[in-house]
Amino acid sequence: MLRPRVSASPQELRWLQAAEDFARRALPTRQGSGGAEPPPSPELAAVLGCLRGAGRGELPLGYSFISISDLKSQQGMPCCSHLTWSTKEFKEWARQGKGALPTHSSLPRAYLILVGYLTDGRQEDKEKLVDGCLYVKDNTAIIPCELLHFELEWLESLFLFPSWAYVPQADQGAAGYLEILLDPIPVNLLPKKVPESTAVIFPASAEPLLASRIPWKKRPKLNVAGELARRSPLLCIHRKTFFFLFLKCFTSAATVPVLVQTPSQLAWHHTLQLGCRYTITGLSMSSLKKSGQRMFVTGVSSCLLPYSAEHVKEQSLDSVWQGESSLPASLGTTEQLGDSVELRVEEERLRPTKKSKMISYVGTVTKILNAQAGLYELDNKVCLCLAYQQLLNSARGLRPGACVELIDIHLIQKPVVSSPSIVLGACLDSTVTLKSFSRLSTPYQPPATSGNLYLQLLFRYNLDMPCYLWLVSLLETFEERFSCFFGHQQLLRSSVRQNPGAAEKFLAPLLQAVVPGREETRDICNEILAKTHQCPLRKYLTLDPPCQIPSLSALRGVAEQKSWEGFCPSQLLSPVEAQHMGTQELNRRLAWSYCTLWPGSFQPRVIVQGVLRVSSRSSLLQLQDNSSSLPCVISHRDGSPFANTALVGSLLQVESYQLIVERFIQSDFPSWEQLANPEYVREKKSSVYVQFYFEDVQVLRAAEGQIQKDRRGENSTSLRKRNGGSSASELETPEAKILKLEDPKPDPDREERCQKGPSSTGRTSCVSQLFLVTQKEGLMLRNYQLPRGGGGEGHKLQNSFQATVLWLGRPLLWNHPREIGNLPALEEISCDGEEGVKQQEALLLFMGKSLRWFPFLHLDGLYRFIAPRCSDLEVFDRLRFPPVPAEFWGRSSCPLCLPVPDTWHLQHETWLSSPAERQLAAKAVLTGMDQRIASIPEILSTRGSLVSFSGEIVERILCASPKNEKPSVTLSLLKEKGSLLGSDHSVKLSISVASGSPAVLDVYIAATYTQHLWGLLPGAKILFQNLERKISRFHNVYCTYIASSCVTVLSLPASHLLLPSSPAGKASSPSLVFLSNLQLHLQNLPQARILCHLSCVLTLSLQWVCSLCSSIFKEGKCTRHSPPCPSHTGVRQASARVLVEDGTGEALVLCRNQHVAAMLGLSLPDWEAVQSCVQSRGRVSVQYGEAPGMGCVEDPEDPVACYLRSLCRSPLICRPILLDFSLDRKPSKILQPAPLQLRNFRSGEVEFVSQTGPRQSLLCLNVEEVEQKALCNLTRERIGGTPRHCQEGATA
Repeated sequence: MLRPRVSASPQELRWLQAAEDFARRALPTRQGSGGAEPPPSPELAAVLGCLRGAGRGELPLGYSFISISDLKSQQGMPCCSHLTWSTKEFKEWARQGKGALPTHSSLPRAYLILVGYLTDGRQEDKEKLVDGCLYVKDNTAIIPCELLHFELEWLESLFLFPSWAYVPQADQGAAGYLEILLDPIPVNLLPKKVPESTAVIFPASAEPLLASRIPWKKRPKLNVAGELARRSPLLCIHRKTFFFLFLKCFTSAATVPVLVQTPSQLAWHHTLQLGCRYTITGLSMSSLKKSGQRMFVTGVSSCLLPYSAEHVKEQSLDSVWQGESSLPASLGTTEQLGDSVELRVEEERLRPTKKSKMISYVGTVTKILNAQAGLYELDNKVCLCLAYQQLLNSARGLRPGACVELIDIHLIQKPVVSSPSIVLGACLDSTVTLKSFSRLSTPYQPPATSGNLYLQLLFRYNLDMPCYLWLVSLLETFEERFSCFFGHQQLLRSSVRQNPGAAEKFLAPLLQAVVPGREETRDICNEILAKTHQCPLRKYLTLDPPCQIPSLSALRGVAEQKSWEGFCPSQLLSPVEAQHMGTQELNRRLAWSYCTLWPGSFQPRVIVQGVLRVSSRSSLLQLQDNSSSLPCVISHRDGSPFANTALVGSLLQVESYQLIVERFIQSDFPSWEQLANPEYVREKKSSVYVQFYFEDVQVLRAAEGQIQKDRRGENSTSLRKRNGGSSASELETPEAKILKLEDPKPDPDREERCQKGPSSTGRTSCVSQLFLVTQKEGLMLRNYQLPRGGGGEGHKLQNSFQATVLWLGRPLLWNHPREIGNLPALEEISCDGEEGVKQQEALLLFMGKSLRWFPFLHLDGLYRFIAPRCSDLEVFDRLRFPPVPAEFWGRSSCPLCLPVPDTWHLQHETWLSSPAERQLAAKAVLTGMDQRIASIPEILSTRGSLVSFSGEIVERILCASPKNEKPSVTLSLLKEKGSLLGSDHSVKLSISVASGSPAVLDVYIAATYTQHLWGLLPGAKILFQNLERKISRFHNVYCTYIASSCVTVLSLPASHLLLPSSPAGKASSPSLVFLSNLQLHLQNLPQARILCHLSCVLTLSLQWVCSLCSSIFKEGKCTRHSPPCPSHTGVRQASARVLVEDGTGEALVLCRNQHVAAMLGLSLPDWEAVQSCVQSRGRVSVQYGEAPGMGCVEDPEDPVACYLRSLCRSPLICRPILLDFSLDRKPSKILQPAPLQLRNFRSGEVEFVSQTGPRQSLLCLNVEEVEQKALCNLTRERIGGTPRHCQEGATA
């Protein structure tokens, strides 16, 4: 035991005892004799002597010793210790450190004494992989350290560290490192080497030797002296650590490279300083295998000595190699000339690129931008990139507040459009030196030494600075968005056995497109040794990123902004139609519109990424990231519905898509003339969703925990139990899922099985059941009541849907979900007479979390239910409701009603396509469960209540709800739950078989239903199920969407059909027909064209009506008085009925608004003048000829009426025209053709006799004047296709 002073206080005695305990544990000790306690370490007295010397003879009793192991395990926060400083000195030191970063706190002071050995990490018994870093060690542990000043004599010596800081890693539980703030105090005297006289050569003489032809084995080792001109960073390639240094001649520019790779000499890297003079002994010459570049290499006996002119003497080359001439100077000149010529050619080829500048810079680290990517911020304005250097010291010391000196650094200005304006890039020729450590309590964030995706992609694709910064930006955004779903390690996992991680799958194609042909291996040694500086940072071109991957929240915001920027109410409506609309119709037509954006709509183009989920609230598919969610519509290019349940939870990337922005406005436009004034728009809302094809999806990362991870072959055997023995089940209590239609009877046996707990089989076993979907109803608020936990019954409507299915076969039991085999052969299932095989109808009820299966369940799909952690084969029967005795289960009159538990999984198997499957579908028809898909012509011509069909949307219009249909309570609740359209609106969809098809069917959907319906756009192919077929009072057939209806998007609109100004389905040129043929094509002819003769105008009505109440508008005000109308805006309207004939029949044509002017042959100025005259009168009507009872009131003395009357009777009106029309009234069923009658038609002096049918009522769509040449061509076409019943005859 140490002998304390006689006057030692009890505190000092306790302190000395603690010092002895520390020394026995942490410092080297001698072995005690026998079992005696080992004596104190001989080093302890020397340590105490150093402490007294530092403390002016006093021991630091306020400090305590700490071992390396205790420091690493107990100190979780950064701290510093200053053994000799006063409190005032420490506060001043801390205050100065906060100058650059006043928001950060200073390092807290810890009163600890650190003693240890400085080492380079080599073990005494064998050499391990040395990384060239320095460490402090004692008997308990070893810890990395960083020093601002280091001497080679300090290695393996015991030191007292008077001033140091411990910096733990930001990751809790990981050890940190030491920052040695002041030079350590040696505990023992350091050995001093007596300088000896050394014979050296200088670089000017050594350089030609590298090119000499003497065999290297015969060359003696040399001593070279020179000034340190350059020093490469420490590098580790193929588990070999090394660095290069370059010695320059004192009197010339000659420089020779020296390779240092001996493990014991790697510590030289910490003591070498640029501009200092050194002597290196024992050098031999070598060359690189790949490039043949030659250099000097240190040996095991090599030494690094400070250069001293008094102790060196220059050695002549003749004394080294007699008779060997050096390389001629002309050779070196030739090589240098060749390099310069090659460089000049390269510069001419890459003329658009910029050349970076080489500068020196001293700055303070103010922020760690990305430690893994090697990006730091200096002085709050400059970005420092160290990624092109290998940071073998794990960037220790580079904390906010540290001062660094950068020598030969590349200055790159604006490498990326969206990046910092100034970037400093360190290449292998650059020198990065710590000038001072940080005084702030900032954590340490070491870059990953292995599996660093940033650096792997950087070196694999040999990226320049602009591409690398863009890569970093993409990876940072990617990690921020999806690490909460999959974790950081899984996202940024590098390639393992050709299995890249999600980030690499996402980035590799982009990098291959941006840097084609750059995948050559980076030649590290050539960058360092080449005479002409060559590195990826030497030249660059400002990168305009070819794409962007914003967060879903940002994408939604940009899409909405672009949509409203291009919103112009006047462009949504045709000016010809808008000027005749009243206020209500005008604002209703503007209330709902849409805007479509494609990837190319953004600059740069946008790639959509997200995790596929199903909203439990709306049951919509959606993409998610950490910022938001985006609803999505997924289809297949072959027209089959999307049903891939295994994709839920997967990370998807889509580059080809349609981003739809549905716009909703509330406006008060008085008339079309005010559409350019935005003041009439009261409120604007929008809804954004994306739609794409499954074939355009790239799965970056599959979902974890899927029920069926891989498909085994058909040889997988099930564990079906044929007896009814009890088995454990871990399903949730079924009473929580049963519908409260009536109180179910309890099942004590099942409760007993549930209470027994899971067996060894039930923990991983599962039960599966195959079924065929025969009918599906839409998502709707229904009165299925679920019991509440408190025993009371809830009366709130539940969001739910139901599907009718056909159970196929028996339930199967599997040991594990992975063992679930492929689809059983349908031939076996559909065989008649198979014993025990059931095909039973079931009604599945989906509520709560089971609503997530709504987007995946489709008609004619074969699915499998999987009950996880269950071994009860009767689970599908036990959960049925209401409970039914077993003897009635097989009867077709007793369908199985089954509420689907939340824990069950749905798995899609296939669609009906094979002959066996069609046989199975035929059985479904026999049982009355088939929901046949009819064609649109069949629906138009046949009767039926509920119909299902598919077709393409031709047009989408928002119209008023039918007055005879009152909104239901369900619609009111839907309105309360956030529908963006009023309950008094309906959506009218015009559906055709295909674009341009003649058969069109109108579908009306209450606007409040549309919050669950996405993708209803012109050009989209839709499957409608369970629509109600109706007939209007005009005998038009249409369908309405009801509670049991369901809509599925089969195909997305083509790009050219997504423009609202160009509705899908409108044929550019209607077919030319005869009036006599209309009777045969009444149902399949939405519009057509005839070449006819205008016989006469039967009625004509011009009026101005109030835009608000539709009363007569006269002299600038509304004529309604009870109650008075406040409107001051009138809308002009015109209508006329004309009689036309084409030689095969006659028709009454109803014309409206602008078509009236075309029928009358008036020019636009004449028509405007007539309308102005009518405005002062309010209304003018003309009746002529065969129009009794048309309801027209004619004023015989009105001059305007007289003008119009004479115009209608003018022979100029009776002329040939080309008329586009549609049927004004469609019959609800196929009518028997009326008997034909002979009619005489006269054209000039020629009289025609033809058989004609009854007059048809037509609606004018367009009127064109027929020129003489066009009339001859059309007449020639008609003669070629004249019907047989047309006869031509002449009369006297």
